Amino acid sequence: MPNNAEIAKTTIDDFREIQRYMAIAKEENATKTYIELKKKYISLKALLNVLGVNLTDIDEIKE
Repeated sequence: MPNNAEIAKTTIDDFREIQRYMAIAKEENATKTYIELKKKYISLKALLNVLGVNLTDIDEIKE
């Protein structure tokens, strides 16, 4: 079973990836794609908050 540090690392990696995809979707005006990515972004952000990760430096979207 993974520990909190492993979970946090995986979630941070996923969070960064989702943000990158959100930026691309926004640039391409892919509204439906952006909306779906935002759902995942919010879930990952909530999990990171529960894990106590400071999002100040890694949250580029800030929504």
